[in-house]
Amino acid sequence: MPIVRRGMRGTENPSSSSRLQVLTSHLLTPQTAMASEKEAALAAVPSDSPTIFDKIINKEIPSNVVYEDDNVLAFRDISPQAPTHILIIPKVKDGLTGISKMHTPVNGTSDYTGQETITFCFVARSWLRRHCEILGRLLYTAKLVAKQEGLDDGYRLVINDGPKGCQSVYHLHVHLLGGRQMNWPPG
Repeated sequence: MPIVRRGMRGTENPSSSSRLQVLTSHLLTPQTAMASEKEAALAAVPSDSPTIFDKIINKEIPSNVVYEDDNVLAFRDISPQAPTHILIIPKVKDGLTGISKMHTPVNGTSDYTGQETITFCFVARSWLRRHCEILGRLLYTAKLVAKQEGLDDGYRLVINDGPKGCQSVYHLHVHLLGGRQMNWPPG
């Protein structure tokens, strides 16, 4: 059964303060926020190392949790870009630092023979299935949280990927934005 909560949890870990400063630096105006986020994304190093989100999952950094179950955590963004701005993250990354890291079957299995091909295909299908399951869980949770937040008139889901996609935290996550009229084209 999912836990729906509001409030802060955990305590801040001093070793995470520099990353927290980068993430909290998007203050004042939307233009400043966008510039800071872009700077953070360009400064971020793509890696499978623990991130600020791992620290939030482990309760080392406080967050305003709005939804939690065994697989997913959803919490309010510290620099909201809309009246409702919630981040939805998987508790286990499984190598998914971004959407582009979803495992896809690789052509060229003809380089393998016999049992190697069977093993490769089995492992590839297993990764793909797990990654699709994680992404599906994130999107389904977004729907649940949007309903919980009263976003019946609509909302936007965003997944930033890579430096040019303005990804600043390399832990797959979905931004749920709502509570105002969205514009097109985005960013």
